[in-house]
Amino acid sequence: MSFLYPAFLFALSAVAIPILIHLFNFRRFKKVYFSNVRFLKDIEVRTSSSKNLRRLLILFARILAIIFLVLAFAKPFIPDNASLKQAGNQVISIYLDNSYSMEAVNKDGTLLDEARRRAREIVSAYTLNDKFQLLTNDFEGRHQRLLSREEFISALDEVKISGVTRTIPQVLKRQQDIFTGEPNAPKTSYLLSDFQVNMVPDEAFVPDSTVALRFVKIGSNPLPNISVDSAWFASPIHKPGETERLIVQLRNNSDKQAENIPVKLNINKQQKAVASLSIPPRSVRSDTLSFSGLTGGWQQGEIQITDYPVVFDDKFFFSFYVKKSLPVLVISDKGFSPYLNAVYRSDPFFSLVNVSSGNLNYSGLGGYPMIILNELASIPPATSQQLKKYADNGGTLVIFPSLDADLSSLGSFLQGLGTDIPEEVVDQETKVTAMNVRHPLFGGVFEKVPQNMDLPVAKAYIRYSTQSRTSRQPILDFPGGRSFFSQYRSGLGNVYLSAVPLDDEVSNFARHSVFVPIMYQSALLSLRDGKLFYTLGRDQFLEINKITLQANQVLKLKKDNFEVIPDVQQAANSTRVYIADQVKQEGNYNLVKGDSIIAAAGFNDNRGESDLSYLDDKNLESMFPGRKVNIFNTSKASIQNEIKEVNDGMHLWKVCIILALIFLAAEVLLIRFYDTAAPKPIAS
Repeated sequence: MSFLYPAFLFALSAVAIPILIHLFNFRRFKKVYFSNVRFLKDIEVRTSSSKNLRRLLILFARILAIIFLVLAFAKPFIPDNASLKQAGNQVISIYLDNSYSMEAVNKDGTLLDEARRRAREIVSAYTLNDKFQLLTNDFEGRHQRLLSREEFISALDEVKISGVTRTIPQVLKRQQDIFTGEPNAPKTSYLLSDFQVNMVPDEAFVPDSTVALRFVKIGSNPLPNISVDSAWFASPIHKPGETERLIVQLRNNSDKQAENIPVKLNINKQQKAVASLSIPPRSVRSDTLSFSGLTGGWQQGEIQITDYPVVFDDKFFFSFYVKKSLPVLVISDKGFSPYLNAVYRSDPFFSLVNVSSGNLNYSGLGGYPMIILNELASIPPATSQQLKKYADNGGTLVIFPSLDADLSSLGSFLQGLGTDIPEEVVDQETKVTAMNVRHPLFGGVFEKVPQNMDLPVAKAYIRYSTQSRTSRQPILDFPGGRSFFSQYRSGLGNVYLSAVPLDDEVSNFARHSVFVPIMYQSALLSLRDGKLFYTLGRDQFLEINKITLQANQVLKLKKDNFEVIPDVQQAANSTRVYIADQVKQEGNYNLVKGDSIIAAAGFNDNRGESDLSYLDDKNLESMFPGRKVNIFNTSKASIQNEIKEVNDGMHLWKVCIILALIFLAAEVLLIRFYDTAAPKPIAS
């Protein structure tokens, strides 16, 4: 057995007090004179043994009460195996939660300030030879090293609030990285946090059994909070001057109804729309904000709500691109198609370019969101290869075959694209019998689908084999499910394949009412809408259209006075700009090449912090079944002594207090009820 405060053992000298009382009789006796003392002497002989026993029992009760009371203050404990091992230098990793929720205020100031104070108490419970790791949500490289006590306390003052959030398993895995370098040292993991419900992941996690787990709960009260949860456009197509419809989703993270929450939308720092939403408890509600008047180029948006006292999630940033025009390339050996010209020349948003197959510039194909192959008699291997690459990179191909085409050459080309391949030319009039009105090409075209709709007719057509492994989405079909006009996925792009050419003598498709929406929508849907927003701590890179950098050129990510040069990696079909942990503050950023803005990105804090509900002790313990998890309550002025007690082993001070009280009670009972027996009458 050992003692936490052995200096108190000097108080055992107080045992001498009851002994002195026992040895010296301080009671003064009154003399009484009797004429005959024969009977008194007999009584004294018979009761002396009973009195001596009573005095001894009272003495022992007093001595034992004093001994156990002194021992209680000395804090005796029995070291267990783990504490015996801690004779060597220990490694202690202390995680300090610095997420936004730690900005909340309790009676001791902000939660982060209290966490700093508790961290100082923890290191004070260990020796000067022990080593410490300071870990925060930022997972910075400088924190992946061991510090002395003084270095740790100094580093605590540098911890600032961060928008990054972590789960408990993520923290424990990061701590394990530092423990791996110290295989023989006793290891202890501390987590100081308010322990929001979002810190528990869906997947199970089993921590290292050699690491002692200790959680320090920084007390906070649940707060009502409304957050801007997400946003998306009703349509991915953005045209200059057109009306845009942005859907905004708000979340009520409290148990009370939220009434008339004001919502404001700014585009390029100009207010475009306002709204008001009421949200039931623990629910989400969406509203559509309509606005217009946009010009071509990058647009930076900001959604704002008013919700106090929690404000870190009251803004939501996003960005999107509005193309000034949409170029469409037509590759044809038969000159201009009047039908294609009629569709695209009527809208100034479209820019129609016609070229022959012999004058095709392969390097410029990527500048066209959509390419139309109009009745090519043959497709050279070089052209076939470039068009496949174009589709793989996300381009849209629309193919109107020639009935006089070499089906073998056409089949090889289509097989490379992953579509059905031609079998033969069918010289028989056939009418389209099925139209997939749910296909995106017909989105918003029909208010009500008419019965017995008139559909295109073909006098001759190319019959395609039905390949079970293709990604065909039927749009217009002949009887028996044979394709008339279908969509296929090819790499990152799309291929629309027709069974007939744009020729009046072959089919009335080009003059039919469904032709215009099909061609119009296929062009608009060829515009790939980039990612609307990014989340700090979760999204590690921006993926943009492939760009070329010269030897001395770099990309810069800018926002106001902030500027950073990110790492750039070229992927097969795009350029990836790695931001990792370089962006720490939410907002709208510009990606700049020289003096030109080549992309914009809106970064938002993780909305997992928005739910200010907290885990209780049972929740934390249930995460690690079969493991001992020490949970410290910060309602006490200091946890330093608690930590020492846990470090030392099994403590006996409570047992000592109980025994001291028992012996004090025994003393009282002996004095009160244990009296010498009354003498019996003596025969004369």
